[in-house]
Amino acid sequence: MTRFDTIKQKIWHDIGIDLGTANTLLFVRGRGIVINEPSVVAYQKKTNQIVAIGESAKQMIGKTPSTVGVKRPLVDGVVSDYEVTEQMLKYFLDKVNEKHPVLIKRPRVIIGLPSGVTEVEKRAVEEAAKSAGAREIHLIEEPIAAAIGSNLPVRESNGSMLVDIGGGTTEVAVMSLGGIVLSKSLRIAGDELNEAIIQFLRDEYKLQIGEVTAERIKTTIGTVTEYNKPKKITVRGRNVINGLPHEIEISSVHIQPILRRQVKPIIDAVRTAVEESPPELIADVMERSIVLAGGGALLHGLPELIADETKMKVTVSRSALTAVVEGCGLMLDSIGELRDILITTEVPT
Repeated sequence: MTRFDTIKQKIWHDIGIDLGTANTLLFVRGRGIVINEPSVVAYQKKTNQIVAIGESAKQMIGKTPSTVGVKRPLVDGVVSDYEVTEQMLKYFLDKVNEKHPVLIKRPRVIIGLPSGVTEVEKRAVEEAAKSAGAREIHLIEEPIAAAIGSNLPVRESNGSMLVDIGGGTTEVAVMSLGGIVLSKSLRIAGDELNEAIIQFLRDEYKLQIGEVTAERIKTTIGTVTEYNKPKKITVRGRNVINGLPHEIEISSVHIQPILRRQVKPIIDAVRTAVEESPPELIADVMERSIVLAGGGALLHGLPELIADETKMKVTVSRSALTAVVEGCGLMLDSIGELRDILITTEVPT
């Protein structure tokens, strides 16, 4: 490394970004994960002026006056609102820059994206990152990033299989020699589980709740198998018949069949991937295990259910919630060597 390269590293810190439907995470080279906040933006409806971004915006969900809206600028893992995504990215980059106002200027970034995105969707992310201040943008498929972040040997000839269940998408991928041999991408993930809980309580108990409460129910008592001892939670909301506040107690026994039905397409996709993969690669996966990543990997009973359906060992990544951004962060150390893994590159202009 030349002296000029060393100086550049001090001036331009590289950043890995997991631009997720539910959360956005930033990994700064040499510092680790510095941002982990909801991908949520609050704005004035009349002027479109941004009111809050990230955690503070999420706290406003279901509580704003009629003049303020709350939205997620990413849907199913891709940009649905370019301008808001740009402002959200700029906010997070500026937040990183607060502690090092001179050092982090126009960083080089690696961004994880779902494997099934279109060229238009890729371009939208590139443009948003560039407008937010990035000087050089690299994109990587999320399953590969999550596999690298989970310490899977993706560049070896041995096969690896990873299932990344995020907020908006589920990625099922079989990888070998630094590439994806076979993949399945579903627009079914954590958000759909929350919606199923909301609909269930509305239909069965005439109780209207919001997505924040649904998320709390899922993470507290959510399961796709039976607990040894059922869990219960008190839920408050609005009665849809009389409009008055209402409170009920629900059990994991009630939630289990709802969530099990919702994860069936994910399990079917995993089984299909196993059936369609080359036998030699599946033999490698059988020796190691199918690895689960993403917030959905933490759903109680899901690893056991997938193992039962596939007759293969299933483990949860040690860094399930941060595997994608950690993989992007590890890539920052050797972009030149691993350039073949990147799906697209925007070079400096």
